[in-house]
Amino acid sequence: MPGTHRLTALRLTRGEHQRQPVIDLDGRRVWDSTAIIAALEDYRPEPPLYPADPDERERALALEDYFDEELAPRIRRLIWHHMLPDIDAATDAALPDEGAFKRGLLRATSPVGGRLVRQDYSADEAGAREAEIGIRAAMDRLEAELGGGEYLVEGAFSVADLTAAALSTPPLAPPGRPWAPELVEPLRPFRDELEARPGGRWVARMYEQHRGVPVAA
Repeated sequence: MPGTHRLTALRLTRGEHQRQPVIDLDGRRVWDSTAIIAALEDYRPEPPLYPADPDERERALALEDYFDEELAPRIRRLIWHHMLPDIDAATDAALPDEGAFKRGLLRATSPVGGRLVRQDYSADEAGAREAEIGIRAAMDRLEAELGGGEYLVEGAFSVADLTAAALSTPPLAPPGRPWAPELVEPLRPFRDELEARPGGRWVARMYEQHRGVPVAA
């Protein structure tokens, strides 16, 4: 349940971390997406997500950090700002596969929960305007780094492509994405703008070529 997910994260990490995702990898708890990718790379190094060349690896990790720290928070802020006023849309986004009890509970607690989410993500009018500017800047950087090429680093799919494409999917919702709540009306023109850009088409292509078959967590 939204609102209790932090308690779950704190329990799983013994008070070390209050955000998700958290994974259990052969009995070892790992949190934060960057650390999770590193752990999975050690666990299953083929096919590699880190370039072999040290300079290219450094560049890939720098791009991963940029999209993780600059793009992802703005995506969350923009989407929550526009979806929170529509409780049905917010419920579908937060609990897409849950039953009536949890969905009803979320609706009942939405006045308090919505305020907490807005405070947590700075999801207000000013934050949404800044988020749109930042998302466009991230798309500009993506397109500049690609330079018309297929991949961001060393001509092969890497952690940089994974991060840039995955974090762009909430507003773009490429075909086949298993979790894709319907965007509320205020977000649709922005989605259309991003989809029409070279970077938006690249995200859809990366998802189609590299997402693979979804598996149960």
